[in-house]
Amino acid sequence: METGHDGHDGRVMATVDTDRSDPGYRAWLKEAVRKVQADANRSADTHLLRFPLPERWNIDLYLKDESTHPTGSLKHRLARSLFLYGLCNGWIRRGKPVIEASSGSTAVSEAYFAKLIGVPFIAVMPRTTSPEKCRLIEFHGGRCHFVDDARRIYEESAALAAETGGHYMDQFTYAERATDWRGNNNIAESIYQQLRLERYPEPTWIVATAGTGGTSATIGRYVRYMQHDTLICVPDPENSCFFDGWTHHDPRATSDCGSRIEGIGRPRMEPSFVPGAIDRMMKVPDAASVAAVRVLERAIGRRAGGSTGTGLWSAFKLVAEMVGQGATGSVVSLICDPGDRYLDKYYSDDWLAGQGLDIRPYTATAERFLATGTWTD
Repeated sequence: METGHDGHDGRVMATVDTDRSDPGYRAWLKEAVRKVQADANRSADTHLLRFPLPERWNIDLYLKDESTHPTGSLKHRLARSLFLYGLCNGWIRRGKPVIEASSGSTAVSEAYFAKLIGVPFIAVMPRTTSPEKCRLIEFHGGRCHFVDDARRIYEESAALAAETGGHYMDQFTYAERATDWRGNNNIAESIYQQLRLERYPEPTWIVATAGTGGTSATIGRYVRYMQHDTLICVPDPENSCFFDGWTHHDPRATSDCGSRIEGIGRPRMEPSFVPGAIDRMMKVPDAASVAAVRVLERAIGRRAGGSTGTGLWSAFKLVAEMVGQGATGSVVSLICDPGDRYLDKYYSDDWLAGQGLDIRPYTATAERFLATGTWTD
């Protein structure tokens, strides 16, 4: 055994040369990569749903339904990319655990891929993570490791990796580089392919909420690479520092507490958050996010998680601006994951009361917008 710098996260760790040069390891690696790629080959693309708007507006609103992935969320794409990245870099090894800092959906998807290639998985997450997400992680063979302070998930994940000899996946650093943003059926390329026969095939806006920032970076880079005129809007929930960091060009911005909207919003400016790929940000109250997912259910009969509501609220506001300007075009937002993971939160009036959230004014704003096209904050 030799000790050396592993070159990807600044830590010094033990590397086992016999493992990496052993023909058995290379055979295992080839089979692991094949299994992850085969998952993508088996998976159909996700649907692009139309949200009903008055025909007279001449504006189309679409929702990219990422909840139909095998693990039920947008994070399935990210987890697949992260596993391929980690395997091909030699960071993920036989019998050694993969550890991830995650508030839920990424961990569910990573647990799935870890089980697929036969390695242990440990999710380091805030104790407030929804029980349904914890159940899904364990269903896929993962183990949940809770922390009371959400800001400590990074350090705890790195410590577990050092203790076990495993690999800390670190989605918050590698999300923006693990995905091929130039194409290869990423989410941006998929959106444009699905819009090809629509009346407004090049959207005026694409709305993407940010947890790692990887999705907004992928979409923003793809738009520029393909020379589209589409603008990228990133909505940010309460208790997240992204909006302040982006607005004030401050890479050291922080927030003192964690987001109530699971999967998005962070207490620090994450390395995968790429401000230059974003054209606009909005700050969205948590009560507005919850109001929006309940409006969504009444409109199309689908329940979705809170992050979908954050994006939909911003999409409503962008459409209202277009109506006010007499503009035509299309707007795309995302259904990030299904609402059945949050029945005890965003669909629970008791939870709302316990959090001191009153969604009634925001519900009225959304319903007024859908009836008249006007927006009042």
